[in-house]
Amino acid sequence: MQKRVTVGALDVDALLYDFIVKEALPETRLCAEDFWRGFEQTVEALGGENQALLEKRDVFQEKLDVWYKAHKGKVLCPDTHEHFLRSIGYLVPNPSEGKILPLHVDPEIAMTAAPQLVVPADNARYALNAANARWGSLLDVLYGTDMIDEAFYPKTAHYNPKRGQKVFEFVYQFLDTIAPLEMSSYALIQTLQVEEGKLIAKLISGASVGLKIAEKCVGYTSDKNGLRSILLCNNGLHVEIQLDAKSLIGQTNPAGIKDVILESALSAIQDCEDSVSAVDGMDKVAIYRNWNGMMKADLSISFEHKGKTIHRSLNPDKHYTNLKGEEFVLKGRVLLLIRNVGIHMYTDAILYKGKRIPEGFMDAFVTTVCAMHDLKKTSGVRNSVHGSVYIVKPKCHGPEEIAFVNRLFGKVEEVLGLPAFTIKMGIMDEERRTSANLKACILEAKERVFFINTGFLDRTGDEIHSVMELGAVVPKEEIKKEMWLKAYEDQNVDVGLSLGFQGRAQIGKGMWTMPDLMKKMVDVKIAHPLSGATTAWVPSPTAATLHALHYHFVDVFAKQKELMHRSKASLEALLTPPMLKTPLSKEQTIKEIENNIQSILGYVVRWVNQGIGCSKVPDINNIELMEDRATLRISSQHVANWLHHGIVSEQDVLQAFEKMAAVVDTQNKADKQYKPMSPYFEKSIAYQAALDLVFKGRIQPNGYTEFILHVKRQEVKKISL
Repeated sequence: MQKRVTVGALDVDALLYDFIVKEALPETRLCAEDFWRGFEQTVEALGGENQALLEKRDVFQEKLDVWYKAHKGKVLCPDTHEHFLRSIGYLVPNPSEGKILPLHVDPEIAMTAAPQLVVPADNARYALNAANARWGSLLDVLYGTDMIDEAFYPKTAHYNPKRGQKVFEFVYQFLDTIAPLEMSSYALIQTLQVEEGKLIAKLISGASVGLKIAEKCVGYTSDKNGLRSILLCNNGLHVEIQLDAKSLIGQTNPAGIKDVILESALSAIQDCEDSVSAVDGMDKVAIYRNWNGMMKADLSISFEHKGKTIHRSLNPDKHYTNLKGEEFVLKGRVLLLIRNVGIHMYTDAILYKGKRIPEGFMDAFVTTVCAMHDLKKTSGVRNSVHGSVYIVKPKCHGPEEIAFVNRLFGKVEEVLGLPAFTIKMGIMDEERRTSANLKACILEAKERVFFINTGFLDRTGDEIHSVMELGAVVPKEEIKKEMWLKAYEDQNVDVGLSLGFQGRAQIGKGMWTMPDLMKKMVDVKIAHPLSGATTAWVPSPTAATLHALHYHFVDVFAKQKELMHRSKASLEALLTPPMLKTPLSKEQTIKEIENNIQSILGYVVRWVNQGIGCSKVPDINNIELMEDRATLRISSQHVANWLHHGIVSEQDVLQAFEKMAAVVDTQNKADKQYKPMSPYFEKSIAYQAALDLVFKGRIQPNGYTEFILHVKRQEVKKISL
């Protein structure tokens, strides 16, 4: 039995209590008594409203189900559809005017377009990797990924100079594009020098040239042996050319270039939500402890890799001299954001009058207390130099819920003694009612909002659940071609720009889920900055460095100015559901559900049995995909929809589950901790969880998977104790 501590009307998990009192609160100038009193008052004041908002979601869904069921098989009249949604309050009046007004937003958010990482906050190693992903070696990521054809230029046991030559061909072309020389190429440089406040390149031919735009060189480093690096800047992002003619790599090129370091991810979301498996006080403390260590700047970890012990901690800042001879500093780390859970999650880590409380209340208080260690700093390793706390709030449905979270954050500030609007809010545009009322949602938090971000997977999961009774939806890959999705992605940019996001807040796009297919990512993901998004999610520091190339090639802020004049996405298109119109063959339907079910099982078995909330999960073709609960939501809702409308039978689904369980077992056979599902289907808690996600998917609130997963994970943990 887990020990508990009673504080007033609160009953707190002892591990959590000790963490807050002994690790988080010290040095914040907050006393424990005031913290717990303020926390209890907040639960008393806002807990009932949290529950009422969830009940309102259920009422909306009941009305949607009745209306869509009555219109099943019919062509929806857009005007009639919109009138119905307005009549029940699902659609609210669109505000005619308004601008966002967040203060003290850090430049990584407001002023520069760049990649953004999302990382599970329960894994200290991954969390530190993400925090240190601000700078990445372009040479390493080109050499080490499929960006260079391995069939012709293989990675060998030792450095392959032919592969290295292809890397430099890419690098020279990149540098020639972003900071071109006068009538020459970086491939022809013999030496680089700083003379009379300008960068001068001495060429192999003996000639000397400068940059076409001299201002693109903003600094350098040097020591007793001469120039050690040159710092360029393009579209607000820095590129450091490191020099050492005696190094292994420096000997391979005339200029002695040892490495080219790109400023890569500028921000990273430390995630308490979709990418973690946190079902009790112990799990939450692991997350909070890592975040607290980040904010104190003392988090570190040691681990074994290829027979060596590696120690990792937060990177220091980087020091340079500008061309006037003045020293300046660039941050060595990304700006860290923290994603709390949605309002639908409840926890027993803290009970109020014997009942579970909204987990988001706990997240908001504890993650902000931890961030106060950073807020008090005036020097050293800092996160927010402008004194803000950045909380990403997921899965809000409509403006009323955004307004509620805004009040919650205000209450947190009041209890913790912080200035109003210290806490900034990132709005995930991932639920249908939020998309349809996006402008009103943003304006409810206009003093706090620092980003809006689209997410195809969660948004599609909610789309399917919302129109569940209307009929069968198209196959999952076909949904990407439906008109509602383009309208959704375009509207996110349109609304953000109309409300003054440029230069104040981020407009974001979703994740690249194939971490081993980097060449494909570089070919495809340039679409995100071209769409006007100032950031987009990547799954690794390697991907961040490669995606950073796109923000050099595209001036996003100039692109946004162009987009301000385009025709705006229509509400009619946004509300057009992705319904199946052409019958599918039996072979097509079985293939579709097998793909979905393999994905479900591959993720769920790790989540439930091992507590892994995000990992590379091989798909049915053994391509590893970075998956979290958003993947699970869309896949389970899709199968539930087809099952409900008779596209597949219960027997079809059960056969697919048993067949795919064997596939997933085989894919995981090298994992010594893995517990096979087949043929022990009835005894496998993970397998039963996956079944419930599909067969009970239609009745899960908004199609969320957490309610089933948490119960099953707790069963496993109870058995293992």
